[in-house]
Amino acid sequence: MDQALIKDHKPAWKGGDLPYKASYGKLMMWFFLITDTLTFSAFLASYGFSRFKYQDSWPIAEDVFTHFPFLHGDHPLLFVALMTFILIMSSVTMVLAVNYGHKMEKNKVILWLSLTIVGGAIFLGSQAWEWSHFIHGLDGVPATLISNPYGLPLFADYFFFITGFHGFHVFSGVVILIIILINVIKGTYEKRGHYEMVEKVGLYWHFVDLVWVFVFTFFYLV
Repeated sequence: MDQALIKDHKPAWKGGDLPYKASYGKLMMWFFLITDTLTFSAFLASYGFSRFKYQDSWPIAEDVFTHFPFLHGDHPLLFVALMTFILIMSSVTMVLAVNYGHKMEKNKVILWLSLTIVGGAIFLGSQAWEWSHFIHGLDGVPATLISNPYGLPLFADYFFFITGFHGFHVFSGVVILIIILINVIKGTYEKRGHYEMVEKVGLYWHFVDLVWVFVFTFFYLV
């Protein structure tokens, strides 16, 4: 074995190493995202099982989500497609914020981080409108956890729970992004000499966006 490698090798479990050159905070974020992935996977797998078991009475998304704000007539899945586009674009602005953080360009980090927050807030508002429309129901019959005029009540249970759980993640992300933005404006990360915190919250935001792609597919497309 190369003697130089032996000399540079540190004793196991003594600390000080950075696996894959990732900091402790970034690794912990990855661990959290892995556990959250398992949670969402379990929810969506459960939904898929029920969808398959009750396929004859399961509501068809194109017949349920047909409304669009300020437009008359049916527009199947158009509004939720717009919501999805907005959330994906917020992931793009997050990438740009992280990129300029690496370059230590404070003003551009502020710009793209602010746009990410706006995108997240618009998505939350859109989801609230969609919930309101769904709860309003069909022909005056409201959709609740125990009744669903569109079909099997179990669909409403899954819809409220899974989209609500994802919405909570988006809301938490927006709150965290606002806190990070305030720190950026105050120059906190300039003093530290790096914008790693922006990168870590960026990992979380990309995860939330990716999860929505699966939620969108399971609820609206399948």
